[in-house]
Amino acid sequence: MEHKWSLKELYSSFSSEEFKNDLIKCDEFIDKIKKMSEKLTNDKSNLVKILEEYINISNDFSHLSFKLMAFCQLTLSVDTKNVDALRYLELLEEKLTALAQPSTKFTKWIGSLQNLDEIIKASETLKEHAFYLREEVKKNKYILGENEEIIISKMKNTGSSAWSKLQDLTTSNLLVDIDIKGKKEKLPLTVIRNMAYDDDKDLRKLAYEAELKSYKKIEDVSAACLNGIKGEVITVAKLRGYKSPLEESLINSRMDRESLDAMFNAIKEYLPVFKKYFRKKAETLGYKNGLPFYELFAPIGKNSKQYTYEDAKEFIGYNFKTFSDKLSNYALNAFDKNWIDAEPREGKVGGAFCENLHVIGESRIMSNFSGNFGDVVTLAHELGHGYHGSCLLNESAINSEYPMPIAETASTFCETIIKKAAVKNVAKEEALLILETEISDCAQVIVDIYSRFLFEQELFERREKSSLSSKELQEIMIESQKKSYGEGLDLNYLHPYMWVCKPHYYSAGFNFYNYPYAFGLLFSKGLYSKYLDDKEKFVAEYDTLLSVTGKNQISDITKLMNIDIHSMDFWRSSLELIREDIDKFIKLL
Repeated sequence: MEHKWSLKELYSSFSSEEFKNDLIKCDEFIDKIKKMSEKLTNDKSNLVKILEEYINISNDFSHLSFKLMAFCQLTLSVDTKNVDALRYLELLEEKLTALAQPSTKFTKWIGSLQNLDEIIKASETLKEHAFYLREEVKKNKYILGENEEIIISKMKNTGSSAWSKLQDLTTSNLLVDIDIKGKKEKLPLTVIRNMAYDDDKDLRKLAYEAELKSYKKIEDVSAACLNGIKGEVITVAKLRGYKSPLEESLINSRMDRESLDAMFNAIKEYLPVFKKYFRKKAETLGYKNGLPFYELFAPIGKNSKQYTYEDAKEFIGYNFKTFSDKLSNYALNAFDKNWIDAEPREGKVGGAFCENLHVIGESRIMSNFSGNFGDVVTLAHELGHGYHGSCLLNESAINSEYPMPIAETASTFCETIIKKAAVKNVAKEEALLILETEISDCAQVIVDIYSRFLFEQELFERREKSSLSSKELQEIMIESQKKSYGEGLDLNYLHPYMWVCKPHYYSAGFNFYNYPYAFGLLFSKGLYSKYLDDKEKFVAEYDTLLSVTGKNQISDITKLMNIDIHSMDFWRSSLELIREDIDKFIKLL
């Protein structure tokens, strides 16, 4: 079984005739869209027809441009020095800036229509895309003039996009010096970070110290990248009329501040529960002053096996089947058809992600698989994203684009399936390991995510006044971790460079991509409770829920499952499930 993904389903190569022809088609589409936008102010004779044409061309161009971009981006993610991928990505980014003007014209024109609801009623195509059209009306409030939008679009290519690429290149090619039992090695950052899960206590600490030391080589470059990106975000958000980058993030996420506040207020109530868990884990591992950061992922219980990639496939396929055949078949298909790039290697970016390729009805999943149970869970998480995408294949390209918070729901739900099913079929020591892994993962998504949210909030406030040095960024991160983890961690061993290794900070289009993870975890916990109440009924309802995530506000999506995300009681009920696991874990020790 291949451990690298296949991209030939997109294009065989950058020199292929299909790729070259699609580049030409991309130019033709852009010209057509430009001409359509010029006619808008002059042609009011058939508004239904114009809007239908706009929807159709938007869907077609979305598929074409996404296919081209995805091929470049996916290639770069596993080979950051690929010259062709980088060159064509920049070429495509430049081409797409030409859409800034017509896109602005369309949005402003749609926003000016007085009888949009009546127009929508006259067409099945428009009714199908009613949510998208009404969102365009709302977006009109934050659109600048055509010339300003063109300038911003072009400047991003040499601004935030360039900074982001530099950060990816810097971290993916960072080799960490480490001395393991007298053998000096230079290993990729992804390999070093995976050592946090190792059974060897000394190796975990050694890897942590080597990781932190390695960041000194790139801290100034990373700080420059972060300052450049966040500075641009602040400037553009102000120009558009957003109160803050957080408000912009929430609007783009189709989520309101009331929901965010309810969730975080509930989380703050339960932080003492997580601190209790950290202290107990520290005590079990022999620490008196709280848990050192490098022991956050230390395995508790007997890790009886390392998983091969083939083991992971069998384990995930079997346990997904406890939920539904459809989910299991999707996952096995992804393994068998080489949709997954699993092995860590130099030149490959860290972490894991899933890219849903609506245009070809497939997904591609990247991970840095080293064989521990956490890596199996990560694969399950990303396959959940892919399954979400498969539930949207009957929707148009426009209606398949869902917001960030709901994106983490299906992935986290799949994690829960794996862990809950797995713990039933193993010996006590391994059950303890799986239970602790589940709690550890929840702690990351609740406690560590909260620290990252606090960090980014403070970063934006300070960046508005001036650039920040690496030292200042480290201080903010340490302070954020203290507020979130408190006495649960040994304050002498925190992670001042967490801002360097988390790629979400370095994307101008994904600011505050931290709270969506907490939302996804807690929402999926609530869903899992409903699943246990009526398994047969829930499976169909769940697929329906995922299929409408591209054309609804989040609060309306959750209402489909009778969940009110404005109520702290809902968030508390999900957090209570984690408390129960923590209590069970403590009793088992």
